[in-house]
Amino acid sequence: MAWPAWLRHGWRHMQREIIRIDEDLCNGCGDCVPGCAEGALQIIDGKVRLVSDLLCDGLGACIGQCPLGAISIERGEAEPYDEVKVIADLASKGRNTIVAHLRHLKAHGQTKFLAQGIAALRVRQVGLGFDLDQAISSLGLPLAPRQSPLMAPTAGGGGCPGSRTLTFAKPAAQPSDGPAAASALRQWPIQLHLVNPLAPYFQGADLLVAADCVAFAVGDFHARHLAGKALVIACPKLDSHMEIYVEKIRQMVDSAGVKSITVMVMEVPCCGGLTQIVRQAVSQAARPVPITMTVVGLQGEILS
Repeated sequence: MAWPAWLRHGWRHMQREIIRIDEDLCNGCGDCVPGCAEGALQIIDGKVRLVSDLLCDGLGACIGQCPLGAISIERGEAEPYDEVKVIADLASKGRNTIVAHLRHLKAHGQTKFLAQGIAALRVRQVGLGFDLDQAISSLGLPLAPRQSPLMAPTAGGGGCPGSRTLTFAKPAAQPSDGPAAASALRQWPIQLHLVNPLAPYFQGADLLVAADCVAFAVGDFHARHLAGKALVIACPKLDSHMEIYVEKIRQMVDSAGVKSITVMVMEVPCCGGLTQIVRQAVSQAARPVPITMTVVGLQGEILS
């Protein structure tokens, strides 16, 4: 199959044709399906669905086949393809549409987007209304990728020990300094790719979002900054697929109901990306939550 020009040469700052479907007009007749050489149009749950905008070439051959005018074509500047946004759009369309989308990615060898899509679904799985593992198995895909850093483990843990959800009981009083200083860590895991945003330790918690280097630089990190908070760590310079971070933090705000967010970053410019991630997540959330920013100097001093 010949790849669409926008996919061969990149999707940034390109004008391309975009297919729009009016589901209110569509009666599910299926006349448009044969006109789509890429197989991106399918009849699902009585309506035509564009299951993969990734491979739609925008040619518009399907338009002439629709007797009700339910399909139209628009020309505009396309944004970079974002699998996480695609999943967000498809989530409300039900299991069959989501499975068809994943099957289409698999059939066309889009393994990177397939992994991103499954990761994004795991973040949303509580609200999907169907068994995600069963859906993945129906595609002949192994469940092992669930333990990848891109995947969010379920609240019950299991699988990779490093991803198992654990809450640590802490005594009422602990040494805060000196050789007997105790850890203030209340949970596991802590890396943002690995955590489940709906884990028990995020429910109604004060959340600390810290850059990876912070705990190494700040001598009293546990006693002064971590105590009493749920923790996630990330590196905006080295981590990949950080769009998943935005969605996870949004879910912590909307679904887990975190009470506050403290962001601790180093003074180096790349750390600013972590602040942007948190602000973007809170801006997308349905409820407001206070954010406190703390900037740490290279020798561990609190700058602001």
